[in-house]
Amino acid sequence: MSESNLTNLKRAVIFADEEFDDVELTHPKQALEQAGFTVDIATKDKQDMFGKKGTLAKPNIDIKDLKADDYDLVIVPGGYRSPDRLRIYPEVLEFLQAMDSAKKVIGAICHGPWVLISAKLVQGRKMTGHVGTKDDLINAGANFVDQETVIDDNLVTAPHPTKVEVFTKAILSKFE
Repeated sequence: MSESNLTNLKRAVIFADEEFDDVELTHPKQALEQAGFTVDIATKDKQDMFGKKGTLAKPNIDIKDLKADDYDLVIVPGGYRSPDRLRIYPEVLEFLQAMDSAKKVIGAICHGPWVLISAKLVQGRKMTGHVGTKDDLINAGANFVDQETVIDDNLVTAPHPTKVEVFTKAILSKFE
């Protein structure tokens, strides 16, 4: 990544709720920080959240305080329970819609695409996700593809935590 890109693109936010997938939050966060991004963690009511394997997500912003103008990128980790809860919060859905309208990068991995379904962002989009989300994505109008990562314009998706490294590289490629 060129030095000029790093000075222009520096803000990312990662959502977390109960039992997020640990590596789907920690790996992208670390890689983004190494690439020069400031990375915020957003939770409902700015509550601490724990991953399925016990990783603490210490938030520095409440989901209700998010503004798309403040970010270049948002990531929705999986973990089944976390995205299932995130998709019920209107603030999360509105933020994702604003990010998409502004053509800012949205990454979702594993069960994370559920949140994009609830935000009504998947119609006609080429996507992947956990096998458990396949029917939901298809029923919501997405073009489901069984690949290790899929990029469709500003949307980056991956199916499983074992693909987190290639997922993160695909996200970073959007800023080259």
